[in-house]
Amino acid sequence: MIEASESALPDPDGGRTLRDALRLQLAARASRPKPEPPIVASSVAPAPVTILSTLDLGQRVDVDRYREQLEDAQGRLNLAARRAQKKGIPSVIVYEGVDAAGKGGNIRRVTGALDARMYRIVPVAAPSDEERRQPYLWRFWRHLPRAGRMTIFDRSWYGRVLVERVEGFCSSTDWQRAYGEINEFEEQLARHGVVLVKFLAPHRPGRAAPAVRRSAGPSGSSSSRSPTRTWRNRERWPLYDQAVNEMVERTSTEVAPWTLVEANDKRFARLKTLETLAAALENG
Repeated sequence: MIEASESALPDPDGGRTLRDALRLQLAARASRPKPEPPIVASSVAPAPVTILSTLDLGQRVDVDRYREQLEDAQGRLNLAARRAQKKGIPSVIVYEGVDAAGKGGNIRRVTGALDARMYRIVPVAAPSDEERRQPYLWRFWRHLPRAGRMTIFDRSWYGRVLVERVEGFCSSTDWQRAYGEINEFEEQLARHGVVLVKFLAPHRPGRAAPAVRRSAGPSGSSSSRSPTRTWRNRERWPLYDQAVNEMVERTSTEVAPWTLVEANDKRFARLKTLETLAAALENG
């Protein structure tokens, strides 16, 4: 209660009361917990973790170490291949990967360690008219090696679930059915005593430009690999990544596992290939 008999005079009691009330309000607000800032959903989804994304593509081998280990690895492979030949053990080597992934250089280091009479290289391109009239795996069955020999497939039956899938060269039913067909095919090879080694060199984002430049000749004229096709494939790399991951998940089996080759450094990739192949033949 404020005494108001002399309204013209200032009211110190009223001022003190108002002051105290304001102080209490300010103290109460200061003691309240601050509200959490609103959570704003990010418009960019995090990149999914895949088999290929877990690879350490930064692994490298310096020149001196490479030269030293290359001779040892090739010598080991030569000895293992000769022993397999004497025991009549056939072997099938599969190379898959995008253009400029180093498959050719890898194959040359492997064959450089072998007797030319022991192996055969089968480069796989688009099927011929005759091959189209046969079951899909027929054109690969007929290139399998006899006892003690080796067949190297530069690309393989996995084209069905990679290029043919992404580029629409076969129906969805065909490439989905191919996973089971391929696993059965490879299981038959393993039961027959074939040493099967599968190498996959994932694509390297930094190597897009060389692939495009290679599509033109020295004077800028188009070569057999047209720029249109090269750029179209580059634009579809996300689709290829999806196809590659699914391929590895569904066809890396106990009898025929995939060996993923970190191919950013060609020297590291070549040594890994030679050592993996030699070990597989030794265990064959």
